[in-house]
Amino acid sequence: MATQLLPAASGELIVKNARYLSVHEEAIDKLADRVIRGIKEKEINIENFSQHEHHPSAKDPQAVNWIFLIDTLNFCFWTPGADATKWKVDGQTGYFALCAAINRAMREGIDITNPAYYSKITQEQLESILRSDTDDTKAPLIDSRVECLHEVGRVLLEKYDGKFENCIRTCDGSAIKLLQRIVEDFPCFRDEAVLKHEGDDGATPTETRVSFYKRAQILVGDVWSCFRGEGLGRFEDIDAITMFADYRVPQVLVHFGTLSYSDELMALLREDKLLANGCREEIEIRGASIYVVELLKTMVRKKLLTIHSDIDPKCVNAILLDHFLWDYRRKHAAELEYIPFHKTISVYY
Repeated sequence: MATQLLPAASGELIVKNARYLSVHEEAIDKLADRVIRGIKEKEINIENFSQHEHHPSAKDPQAVNWIFLIDTLNFCFWTPGADATKWKVDGQTGYFALCAAINRAMREGIDITNPAYYSKITQEQLESILRSDTDDTKAPLIDSRVECLHEVGRVLLEKYDGKFENCIRTCDGSAIKLLQRIVEDFPCFRDEAVLKHEGDDGATPTETRVSFYKRAQILVGDVWSCFRGEGLGRFEDIDAITMFADYRVPQVLVHFGTLSYSDELMALLREDKLLANGCREEIEIRGASIYVVELLKTMVRKKLLTIHSDIDPKCVNAILLDHFLWDYRRKHAAELEYIPFHKTISVYY
């Protein structure tokens, strides 16, 4: 089996061999204009991370371990079933409910960002920390979250003196080195799959290990965003980090016409059935999302260089584009409900 590809190369190979979807460059070009408007209106800005009420600032001594903890738990916040009650904390759902729960625990004096604590956390303790606003629902996959905390906590204590900051410092300002270190040292971040496709001769079937690394890339991206690309968050190769392939951003990409699903795939999604992690349909949706946002980044920068020369092209990368698209979905949730999104039970996203 060939060496597994990093996310950008994985997305390109997946789209090249896609069976269930198509990419539309004219729509990506149009979306690039919308992105440039977002840059001008500061919808897309590195400052936006720390300005959010639930996020720490770079001055917070717990910031790095907070980010590491959050991104260890940042997966699968939805519950199967159209009538299922959503998990909510302080009125927030999904990712921000997680942030609110962790911040609440810290206010209550629980040493939750300390790996010495969460490496031995019990299911009952985590259920209490992640308790919902209402008694009729709980955070999903509690047992898997406990397993992840035990795993990463032990590694932090054994290899990095209990501080993720020490892990970052071993990577010499390289985002890719840090990404690789994360997926090597912490298996629950190892978001990979096997793509079956034709070989270079166009006939011989072959298999390639592809990667998405959604949570691992978010972890790198959150450190970069929190520290505004400086100090601990200064990475010379931050541009190698792609968007974070989940199940909501593809919905936005379809809405903007940059992606279209085959009738077969659309029918499958409308049935609202769970897709297995690593199945062909899921691989294509996630890989194409990475590919589209890489193209979008390139087109935005080209327009900034040729048409909007007053704006530095470096002000946009795949991390900030992902933030924009993800926020767009939250702001226009009702408007986008006409597009079905794939659902997968997974610790990877």
